Amino acid sequence: MNKELIEGRPMSVILKFTIPLLIGNIFSQLYNMADTIIVGRFVGQNALAAVGSTGTIMFLVQGLATGLTTGFTVLTSQRYGAEDRKGTKKSVANGGLLAIIIIVFFTLFSILFMKPVLKLMNTPAEIFDEAYTYITIICMGIICTVYYNYFSSLMRAVGNSKTPLVFLVFSACLNVFLDLIFIVNFHMGVAGAAIATDIAQGLSAVLSLFYILWKMKYLVPEKGMWHIEKNNTIQQLKIGVPMALQFGITASGTMIMQTAINGFGSVAVASYTAACKIQNILMQGHYSLGQTMASYGGQNYGYGSESRIRKGVRAALVIAILYSIFVALLSLPILKPLMGLFFQKGADLKGMMPYAVIYTRLCMIFYVPLGMIFIFRNIMQGCGYGLLPMAGGIVELICRLSMAIFSMHFHSYTMAAFCDPFAWIGAGLFTAIAYLFVIKKVHKDLSNEKGL
Repeated sequence: MNKELIEGRPMSVILKFTIPLLIGNIFSQLYNMADTIIVGRFVGQNALAAVGSTGTIMFLVQGLATGLTTGFTVLTSQRYGAEDRKGTKKSVANGGLLAIIIIVFFTLFSILFMKPVLKLMNTPAEIFDEAYTYITIICMGIICTVYYNYFSSLMRAVGNSKTPLVFLVFSACLNVFLDLIFIVNFHMGVAGAAIATDIAQGLSAVLSLFYILWKMKYLVPEKGMWHIEKNNTIQQLKIGVPMALQFGITASGTMIMQTAINGFGSVAVASYTAACKIQNILMQGHYSLGQTMASYGGQNYGYGSESRIRKGVRAALVIAILYSIFVALLSLPILKPLMGLFFQKGADLKGMMPYAVIYTRLCMIFYVPLGMIFIFRNIMQGCGYGLLPMAGGIVELICRLSMAIFSMHFHSYTMAAFCDPFAWIGAGLFTAIAYLFVIKKVHKDLSNEKGL
């Protein structure tokens, strides 16, 4: 059994686990950014805006699906930490079967309702057709996204954050290679970018599956385990549904923000899209730390160590604050050089930069509460508490919605750009308070299990 997450100094353990995740997540964002850069430079500014305008929809559809499957692996992490080998394998089988139901539902739902959603979001007419083409093809590949994330989450649940990195790097490189072939050589436009993403994630999912079958047999269910069990299903849905809803609520808020941005025209959309891609890379430290805390919380909860959970949270907060300061200092100096990568020669970059600078400045000030969200939300989910993290998502939604309404009422781009930071402030404070409540509950639960 890999005991890295339940032994050793929490600060060292968390950093060791987070760094491979960070590298992998940055690669993931880089190949997403490569999609945007290649589309912007070889297809055009409107095509870039079309891809960017669907980003929040992608986050909603994929977030709901992968939130469920990631939630299923929390049970795997807890049973692995408790050294319940049979229970670990049963949770893997049950989660894999539930994923099939999720894939069928979300694929049909996303395809049937995509046009009305794009219209509801005020997608500019000049980019509507390309936006619809891109997002429809992406949704056809949900099966690739779900199973790639499920297999990666299984590996992380048992303390392996390095192997998912290898497959993610492979996926990133393949995605860029296919982008160049489909877009530059075959002139397939935004459809080529979407197909490249689906193929890259699909192959990575297959490779991840083969690795688990070959090297991680303690995760491979036995023959008689391949059926849906009531108890496992209830426990996995109890964690997975709130995680999915939290993704959905957060994504709904970003869709509202995108709707507000869309009201300022395709130039603002293209500029915001490029700046947002850059910000997403800088934010990966917080996201990676959150992934670590989910596995850390799950294993240590299963192991029965409440004091270690507390120490881990304190260590993670220190890491998040230092990381926030570092990326805040980096944000503006890299903005203009990276913005230039997204557009064809001769594009009015000077006219786009004000939109990008406003959004970047507002984000960089509030990186710390963003880090708090990921730490507190994921540690609570890792310990099996899903409702309060979901409530944090509702706080995010309310904050984004209120600021988006103000921005549309006053026709203020600054207010629209402030939707994200305002949501981070509200949700960061809420999840911090929620964690204090949950950790007391964890203490009580673990004490009862030990008979204290």
